[in-house]
Amino acid sequence: MDPKNRFHTDASFLWVRAESLALLAALVVALALHLRQVRWERFALVFLAIDVIGYLPGAIAWRRQPQTPPGRIAPLYHHLYNVTHSYLTAGAVVLAWAALSGGWEWAMLALPIHLLGDRGLFGNTYKPVELPFEPVAVPVLTSEALCAPQ
Repeated sequence: MDPKNRFHTDASFLWVRAESLALLAALVVALALHLRQVRWERFALVFLAIDVIGYLPGAIAWRRQPQTPPGRIAPLYHHLYNVTHSYLTAGAVVLAWAALSGGWEWAMLALPIHLLGDRGLFGNTYKPVELPFEPVAVPVLTSEALCAPQ
């Protein structure tokens, strides 16, 4: 992946997922070491809010569209997903949370754990408006199509 070829190969995508899984494991260990200090209701609320705000509206809109060929949905749903699944947004939320609540708390790990799980476990990254909201192979973008003799 470079400025002229902005797509992952199978190998580079595996590296991104492996990196996310390693960071996810480290944060889960940190969380496990502080189980009694976690405010679990806050952790659950923030962990779920990412998808309630950013994923579910688009998933519902996607499922309501005709799927043959895969239907398009309003770009707003892609943008909602991307904003809520951004480390920049997560960082801003954690900073605001810490400022408003008087400092760090272990429940704040819900945000990076969610994002790392999405990337590492499920392979989800940002959702380009030009592609379907849910995973659907786009032949011209698959590694097989890119490497096929012309």
